[in-house]
Amino acid sequence: MRYPLFYTFAFYLFGMIAVAAAITFVTRKSPVAAALWLVNTMFALAAMYIMLDAHFIGAIQVIVYAGAIMVVFLFVIMLLNLGHPGEIADARGLWAKLAAGAVGLLLLVQLLLVARGRLPDQLIAIPGTAADAEEPVNALLPIGTPLVTEHIVAFEAAAVLLLAAIVGAVILAKRRV
Repeated sequence: MRYPLFYTFAFYLFGMIAVAAAITFVTRKSPVAAALWLVNTMFALAAMYIMLDAHFIGAIQVIVYAGAIMVVFLFVIMLLNLGHPGEIADARGLWAKLAAGAVGLLLLVQLLLVARGRLPDQLIAIPGTAADAEEPVNALLPIGTPLVTEHIVAFEAAAVLLLAAIVGAVILAKRRV
C-alpha cells in the first residue's frame, strides 16, 4: 500500500531529525546536552515507529528509553556533577537559532494547515482507515497478558532489582559526600 505524500514527507523529516540529533549527540562536549540530544533522537524514532503502525513500540520507545533510561542517565550525570551550567546551551550561534526558528515555523504552518482542514484528503488520509478495512488488532493483549500471568515473577523481580540498584546508587553517592 502506498502511503500518502504527507506521511512520506513526515517520515523522512523525522528520519532526518533522528540522524541530525544523533550526530549532535555524539559531538557534544557537555554530557547533559548530549543526553538531551539523545532524548530528541528517541522521540524522532518513536514518531517513525508510530507512522509505521507500530504504536506499542513507539509508546515503549518514549516511556522506557526517552523517559526512564534518560532520567537515570541525567540522574547519574547530576550525581557525579559532570554537567557544567555554562555548557548546557549549545545553540549559541546565529545559524543554530535561525535553523531552530525555521523548523519551528515549518511545524507551526503544517499544524495550522492540518487544523484548518486545508490540506487535500490524499495528503492527510491515514493508511488503513478505509471503510473495507479489517477490525483493528489489539497489540497490547498478546504482550500484556503473558506478562502479568505467566511471567509475573520475572516482571516483579526486575522491578525489585531496579529498585535495589537505585537505592545502592544513592547510598554510594551519600558516602562520598
